[in-house]
Amino acid sequence: MKVYPTRLQGVYLIEPRVFTDPRGFVMETWQSDRYRQAHIPGPFVQDNYSYSTRGVLRGLHYQLKHPQGKLVQVLQGEVFDVAVDIRHGSPTCGHWTGAILSGGNHRQLYIPPDFAHGFCVLSETAHFFYKCTDFYTPGDEYGLRWDDPALGIEWPVTTPLLAEKDRHYPTLGAAPREHLPIFKGVL
Repeated sequence: MKVYPTRLQGVYLIEPRVFTDPRGFVMETWQSDRYRQAHIPGPFVQDNYSYSTRGVLRGLHYQLKHPQGKLVQVLQGEVFDVAVDIRHGSPTCGHWTGAILSGGNHRQLYIPPDFAHGFCVLSETAHFFYKCTDFYTPGDEYGLRWDDPALGIEWPVTTPLLAEKDRHYPTLGAAPREHLPIFKGVL
């Protein structure tokens, strides 16, 4: 596998090895020793799978007291996936990185705990799969506005389909300080 650092420390783009032949393909999507050596530590405790249609934007989400690192990938379809550093005091707080993930390119993105995450669907449908380093905790989820002008995320959609909660999250600058993780130094 190939692992590429992004402009955000701790966020990695991964290209797993894919073995193809006339029957199809096989790929290893997670192997603890190999991924740990690539600075993607786990442990992962929960897997999630979502299905969305063209134009759906999910995010920007994170958990307050139970932050989740996420290893995300698209099994079918195509999305624009985004990680945002929201750690108060971080030199890259408010910066983002994004990547096209698809069932065709097999790429994965690792987003560490204390980063916000979101994606929008570019294909007719998308099957999105991700591993989490902590459990989903109802009532602990929080988020930021997907279109926060201070973040300047270059989303490839202008009028996405949003969940009601995603319409009402604050901008990073308006988020209560106690709802933002504190930068603790190097990842």
